[in-house]
Formats: sequence, structure tokens, C-alpha cells
Amino acid sequence: MNRRVGRYDFEMKSLALSAFPRTNKRRKGARQVRSTGRIPANIYGKTAPAQNLELDSREFSLLVGAAHSEIILVDLSIQGDARPVRLALVQDVQHHPLHGHVLHVDLHEVQPTEKVTVRIPVETTGECAGVKAGGTLEHVLLKLRVRALPKDLPDQILVDVTALEVGKQIHIGNIPAPAGVELLGNKDTTVVGCAAPLTAEAETPAVVEGSKQPEMIKEKKTDEAAPAAAKKK
Repeated sequence: MNRRVGRYDFEMKSLALSAFPRTNKRRKGARQVRSTGRIPANIYGKTAPAQNLELDSREFSLLVGAAHSEIILVDLSIQGDARPVRLALVQDVQHHPLHGHVLHVDLHEVQPTEKVTVRIPVETTGECAGVKAGGTLEHVLLKLRVRALPKDLPDQILVDVTALEVGKQIHIGNIPAPAGVELLGNKDTTVVGCAAPLTAEAETPAVVEGSKQPEMIKEKKTDEAAPAAAKKK
């Protein structure tokens, strides 16, 4: 499929987030932090040593709710820090397996003038022509790796599947990258495809000619036991 499809829906905007230095680094200390309504966090990067932080849980929840994507860029203000604002990406968020509360957040400090590599979610748009014909839309890649300056990072990539026919695919090379953004990966890698519908023959397992049904074990034992019974007589 040579048609170039897809677009970047939003340019990523940084969101304000405040943080506080955290002195207690032990596991017990992390529990104490959570008991006060804050979230243990860390920030790391190339230009400064890693630092332990605390985030206000309510503020962080509001920030996640305001973000258009799971990729979140923040203007981080750390209380008492010499730098008023530090640009960072929310790298990882750990949730409790039962109630889903945030347990820990990792932040990756980035520089405004330095390109970063992240995985951006891929979403499809449009009514697929192949699906209308009975095919099945297959979302092969859920995320694409891109490289760009932080301000140029898109929130998501929308791939238009309107013209996608049965048996056809949309590859990385078919998706246009806007100025300042580089799509990484093999250009021939399939992102979205439309599989042909299953026929009745494909759904029914074929019987190989000349094949034999396995004998019942119970019947085999009965046949073998007959001579032994005759000898006893």
C-alpha cells in the first residue's frame, strides 16, 4: 500500500507539576509518604544526579486527567531547587495491583534543545473498506518509536484506514512524519492490516486421506486379555 496515511493529532504541551524533596529513601519511608497523601517519585537525567521526590497525589491525578496521551511532558517545579523549572517526561507510573492507586512515579529530565526517543500510541480512524467487505482489522503495532524535540512530540498518531482493503497493510513507511519528527523502525513493518474473512473450509479442520482413527485403548486391552483367559481354561 503506497498511499501515505496518518497524521499526528496533537502537539504535546508541557503541564505544570510541583514536587518536594524526599529525604527518607527506604521502603518504610515510602509508605509514610503515601500516608500523607503524597506519591514517592524519582527524577533522573544526563545533566543532574538522580533525586528522590514527593508529588501531591491529587495534583498528579488532575495532571494525568488533563493529558491527551499516556506520554506526559511536565514543567517540574521542585521546592527549594536552584532551577525554577525542569522539563521532564513521565517515564513510568506504578499502580497498586488491586485498587489502582499510584505507588511511584519515575520522571526523566530532558533538555528543550535535545531530541528524545519515545513510543507514541497509534490509533486508527475511518471506516475500513476491508471490514465492510467482511475482513478483520488487525492492529499490529500499538505504538511507534519516534525521535523529536520535546516540544515537537505528538500525543498520538492517527492512521486513516478508510481505503484499507482486504489483504492489504499500512506500513511505517506509509505514515508521513511532520517536520521535526522522525519515525523509527523498518519502513516495511506493518502497523495496521486487514485480514481476509475465514471461509467455511478454513474453519473446518481438513481430514488427511488415508489417515486412521486411533483405536480405543479399552478395546485393545480386551483383545489382548482374551488369549490369557483361554489359557486358564
